[in-house]
Amino acid sequence: MPAAPDFPPAPDAIKPVRALISLSDKDGLEDVARTLAGLGVELVSTGGTKAAIAGYGLPVKDVADLTGFPEMMDGRVKTLHPVVHGGLLGVRNAPAHDAAMTEHNIGAIDIVWIDLYPFEKTVEDGGGFEAAIENIDIGGPAMIRSGSKNHGHVAVAVDGESIGLIVEALKADGATSLTLRKQLAACAFARTAAYDAAVSSWFAGQLNDAAPARKSIAGSLAQTLRYGENPHQTGAFYRTGEKRPGVAYAEQVQGKELGYNNIADADAAYELVAEFESPACVIVKHANPCGVGVGATLSEAYARALECDAVSAFGGVIAVNRPLNGDDARAITGIFTEVVIAPGADEEAKDVFAAKKNLRLLITDGLPDPHGAGEVFRSVAGGFLVQSRDRSLIKPSDLKIVTRRQPTPTEIQDMLFAFTVAKHVKSNAIVYAKDGQTAGIGAGQMNRRDSARIAAIRAKEAGEAKGLAHSLAQGSACASEAFFPFADGLLEAIAAGATAVIQPGGSMRDAEVIAAADENNIAMAFTSVRVFRH
Repeated sequence: MPAAPDFPPAPDAIKPVRALISLSDKDGLEDVARTLAGLGVELVSTGGTKAAIAGYGLPVKDVADLTGFPEMMDGRVKTLHPVVHGGLLGVRNAPAHDAAMTEHNIGAIDIVWIDLYPFEKTVEDGGGFEAAIENIDIGGPAMIRSGSKNHGHVAVAVDGESIGLIVEALKADGATSLTLRKQLAACAFARTAAYDAAVSSWFAGQLNDAAPARKSIAGSLAQTLRYGENPHQTGAFYRTGEKRPGVAYAEQVQGKELGYNNIADADAAYELVAEFESPACVIVKHANPCGVGVGATLSEAYARALECDAVSAFGGVIAVNRPLNGDDARAITGIFTEVVIAPGADEEAKDVFAAKKNLRLLITDGLPDPHGAGEVFRSVAGGFLVQSRDRSLIKPSDLKIVTRRQPTPTEIQDMLFAFTVAKHVKSNAIVYAKDGQTAGIGAGQMNRRDSARIAAIRAKEAGEAKGLAHSLAQGSACASEAFFPFADGLLEAIAAGATAVIQPGGSMRDAEVIAAADENNIAMAFTSVRVFRH
């Protein structure tokens, strides 16, 4: 490990003499260039950025004028030169560095503004392999890292916000402070780390390597949260850059700031509601759906979702898969709701929601593809888990009927609806559903029997609230997201009123469970697909 040199302390204030600028996105370049030039800062640049600055009528030097070497190899080599990196890395108040800079005619570079080649956008826009490779920046990250390492003397900007802070400091004091340069260096190193993570993840994808030897996750800060899951925990929300419609890129139309739990619940609700083609509504409370319904309209779907568990729905998060209108908004605002997320809302709906000042209304630019590729992550002590997104889709033709009684077409529809919901319920999960409506949901229990019992309690209460003489689960389909290890959970479902059951199958006691189903004359289907969600 290199020993730390005995450098003199870095000066607090650095009055810049020279700035090196190289941008792919030239938004804001003219104002910054004019400001720097007006403050007497010499501008150095390359290629298109140099041409743009010259086009503003400002003096600008080409990097080649400093290095004495022309840009070559299709632009791959232009800034990788001792004169550039010496100007960035030289510790100006260290005698040996100062002597080397003088001997080799290396001028100091005090400001670096580089935004890197648009690799991420090239990939996002569907650029081919060669296009992606050519948009991997080499010189840019090298200069950013050089300047950031030498933050005692160099201010580095990697985005509009960073250069804005530099310009603001120069206008106020004519110099950059050491505190600011440290902050900028931290931001810059995070940017190059994210850039490298994007490149490595893309390359692994090109090789179909689902488990590369090293994996990085990068994100950009979207929001500093008031706290995490609890008030004594800190929290922050980051975007990874994955352009999947949902809470990360939703527009918040109104309401107070989103919290950690609001964001997590909104994501869970929106991912589930996207599973349905008909107008649908999902109500989530504490990470689990407490009601799901489809209908001819969103208002009807909401009413059917609410019937499942109106008690839990109070203070919940609501997701719908159609743009909201005024009638939908009036229905939803009938009880206290924390968050509503939808792929649109008309002006009447927004006016209705506006009367509920604490309700957060989120509008997205579409629905996530429930069967699209992607990865999900979970932290553990000392590491993180990575898995592919659950893209499972069970169709009627996938079902294996294992009982003597065959399910009716209506029961098959109910089974598939219930299994779709169960896919989004925390394990162990049991869902009763009938006619496109959840009747009862049992979530997060340590054994499947208790999940079946809890779901039955919810269904019984829902029936009573509706004024029925029977449970809402009467005549329902029961879905279990994993196999029944014993017949006890199945028997609880039968007692609740289920007439059809859907489950993955695969237990050592499948024969026992099938026999119990036959004895009670219910239909049962195996999916051969488990949909755990912990």
